[in-house]
Amino acid sequence: MNFAGMINQSLLDYPGEIATVLFTRGCNFACPFCHNGHLLLKFNKAQSEEIELEHVMAFLQERKGFIDAVVISGGEPTLHAGLPETIRELKALGFLIKLDTNGTNVDMLSHLLEEKLLDYVAMDIKAPLEFKKYQQASGKLTNGEFFNVRTSVNLLMQADIAVEFRTTVVPELHSYEDIEAIARHIAGAKLYSLQQFNPSNTLEPSFKSCLPYSKEEMEHLAGICAPYIKEVRVVNI
Repeated sequence: MNFAGMINQSLLDYPGEIATVLFTRGCNFACPFCHNGHLLLKFNKAQSEEIELEHVMAFLQERKGFIDAVVISGGEPTLHAGLPETIRELKALGFLIKLDTNGTNVDMLSHLLEEKLLDYVAMDIKAPLEFKKYQQASGKLTNGEFFNVRTSVNLLMQADIAVEFRTTVVPELHSYEDIEAIARHIAGAKLYSLQQFNPSNTLEPSFKSCLPYSKEEMEHLAGICAPYIKEVRVVNI
């Protein structure tokens, strides 16, 4: 399994741990506000060079004792059939594993959890769990994918590992009522992160002119969610 990008060291992506972040290429969504649009398409040598797993393993082997964890992000990592074996190799070196996912491949997610290959999962919830709103926020969505998203939320609510739900809050897509609806759906969750929309680099060009919610508005949204969630964070991206 190869990767489209790599951050050697991050203090932000795995809370409390020093992590290396690996980015997979390809995604089944096309969120208009996405700031990783270059990762959505399949590999094109004219764009960049892939990072081979052997290079990643050699890098991590040299930094055992300094790097604590590996975060696998994307794109959508669960689209890659080789993900379980890759994680097994990383776990064999002693690293904690965090997976970032949109939740559409519930079979893969369930398999990874059952095999105890994950220590932390961060799942993006794009919108209230109503088909039309979710389709608008995700750019494209099938009925099957929507069913899998809802199933993944339920699966993670029962998981015995660290779980974070997160939403990139875009004023054009999310009202205060929408964010509260999400919080109600995941009531009892340990952590919900509200990510402030960044218009500087978006998949859909028209979203570059959209103004994000202010810091004060984001904090107000966190307060709205607080009665439902154990911890609500506001995150800048």
